Amino acid sequence: MDNTLIKDYTKGPIAKQLITFVVPLFLANLLQIIYNIADMIIVGNVIGRVGLSAVSVGGDVSQLLTFMIMGFANAAQVIISQYIGAEQRYRIGKFIGTFISFTFICVIVLTGLCLILQNQIILWMQTPLESQADAKSYFVTCAIGLVFIFGYNAISAIMRGLGDSKRPFVFIAIASMLNIGLDLLFVYVFGMRAFGAALATVISQGVSFIIGIGYLWWKRANLGFEMHLRYIRFNKGYLGPLVKLGIPMAIKHSSVNISRMFVNSFLNSYGLVVSAVVGIVGKITSVAMLISNAFNTAGSSMVGQNIGAEKYDRVLKILGVMLVIILPIYLVVGAIMFIFPEQIYSIFTSDSEVISIAMQYLPVWILIFAGFALRAPVNAFMNGTGNFTLNFLLAILDAVIMRIGLSLLLGLAAGWGYMGFWYGDAIAGFTPLAIFIVYLSTGKWKTRKYIIKE
Repeated sequence: MDNTLIKDYTKGPIAKQLITFVVPLFLANLLQIIYNIADMIIVGNVIGRVGLSAVSVGGDVSQLLTFMIMGFANAAQVIISQYIGAEQRYRIGKFIGTFISFTFICVIVLTGLCLILQNQIILWMQTPLESQADAKSYFVTCAIGLVFIFGYNAISAIMRGLGDSKRPFVFIAIASMLNIGLDLLFVYVFGMRAFGAALATVISQGVSFIIGIGYLWWKRANLGFEMHLRYIRFNKGYLGPLVKLGIPMAIKHSSVNISRMFVNSFLNSYGLVVSAVVGIVGKITSVAMLISNAFNTAGSSMVGQNIGAEKYDRVLKILGVMLVIILPIYLVVGAIMFIFPEQIYSIFTSDSEVISIAMQYLPVWILIFAGFALRAPVNAFMNGTGNFTLNFLLAILDAVIMRIGLSLLLGLAAGWGYMGFWYGDAIAGFTPLAIFIVYLSTGKWKTRKYIIKE
C-alpha cells in the first residue's frame, strides 16, 4: 500500500525535519492569526474602541471553546503519531472514527451551554456596558458555528499526526482569504458590526473543513491505513486512550484560557480604554505565540513518534534543536516590538489614549517572548510523551495557582493595578519549565507505558 502521506520522523536529520514540518505550520498559524486580527482591525476602525472591546471579550470566550476542543485534537495528534512510531498503523482509522464521534458530541454540549448562559457569560467577563451587545453577538455566533471550527481543527490535527503540515496550510490559506473578504463585505459594506466579523470566521472555517474532509476521503487509498464511514462510532478500545489524554490536555488548554479570562475580567473593570488595550495586546500575543505553537505542534508529533519507537536519545536531540532554532527568532521578534511599538499599536487604533496605555505594556513583552521560546520544547515533550497525569497537574498549577494567584497578588494585594495583572500573567508562563526540568531529570518518561499501550 502507498504510504506517501505518512512521514517518518524516527530517523534522519532532525533539524531539516523540524524546519520542514514547522514552516507550513507557522504559515498556517500566521494566516489564521491574520484573519483573526482582521476582525479586530476592521471592527476597531469601523466601530472604534467599543468594537475593540467587543471583539476582545467575545474572542476570549470563543477561544476558550476552541481550546477545549483542541485539547482532544492535540491528544489525537499525539496518539496517531505514537501509532506510527510503534508500527500500529492498522489502528489509526478506527481511532479517527472514535475521535470524530466523541468530539462531535462535546461540541453539541458546549454550544448548548453557551446559548443557555450567554447573558451570564457577558456579566462574568465584566464587559463594559457600551460593548456588551456586540460582544454577545460575536461569541454566540462563534458558538453556533463551533462544529465547523472544530471540524477544521480536527482534520488539521489528523494530518499533523500523520506528519503532514502542508495540507493544513493549504486549507487555512483558503479560509484566510475568504474570511478577510467576508469581513470587509459584512462589516464595511453591510454594517453588521461584530456579528459580521464572527459570521465571516464561521463561514470561512466551514468551507475549510469541507475541503479538508473531502481531501482525506479522496486520498484515503494513500493514507497507509483503512478509513471507512462505518468507523465513525464509539469504540471502547480507542475511546479510552483518547479520553485519558484528551481530558487533561483539554483542561490544560482551557484552564489557561479560563485563567486569562479571569485576569481579563479584572482588567475590563478598569474601563473601556484598558479593555481595548487588552484586545490589542491579546492579538499581538497571538501573533507572537504562533511561532511557539508551530514548534510545539511539530515537536509533539516528532517526540510522539520517537516515544512510540522507543528512541529516547533522539527525543532529547529534538528538544535541543528546537531550542537552538527558536531562541534567536524571539530575539528578533522582541527587537521589532521595542523599536516600532507605536507603529504596531496604531495598526489597530488611532485612539491616542488607548495607545498611551498600551505603551506601558512594553516591559511585559520581555517576559512574554522569553516564555514563548522556552515553552515550545517543554510543551512538545510533555504532549509527546502522552503523560496525562502530568498534563493535568501542570494545567492546575499553571492556570489556577500561578496565573490567577500571581495576578491577584500583584494587581490587588501589591496595588499595581492593571500592570500587576499583566505581570502576573506573564510570569506564570514560566511554570511549565520548572515541571519539565524535574520530570526530564527523573528519567521516568523513558520507562512509563506510553498512551497507546494497553
